[in-house]
Amino acid sequence: IWNTAAAASPRGTLDCVSAWLTDFRGDLASIDVPVLVIHRDADRIVPFPASGRRIPGLVKESRLVVIEGGPHGVIWTHAGEVNREVLGFLEEQVEPMQPVVGLS
Repeated sequence: IWNTAAAASPRGTLDCVSAWLTDFRGDLASIDVPVLVIHRDADRIVPFPASGRRIPGLVKESRLVVIEGGPHGVIWTHAGEVNREVLGFLEEQVEPMQPVVGLS
């Protein structure tokens, strides 16, 4: 995670801070597509009770997945589990293809 943050531009870093201070909760009700929220229960930077746990009540079509023992950088520490959840979620969003009648 540190390498990603260290590679950011100074401008990007400053813009990020202002984004953290913006309360987007009021915007969440307008989301009208399925949302997968993957959170960690051992994140000391963005604690689950103050963030991820709240999403299902704020976004209509959301699924919350909690990665047990997952730290803030869960996409690196639990990549297999995260990938399975993302791929499974995406597969559920795609309509099965129907055969076209008359084509051989």
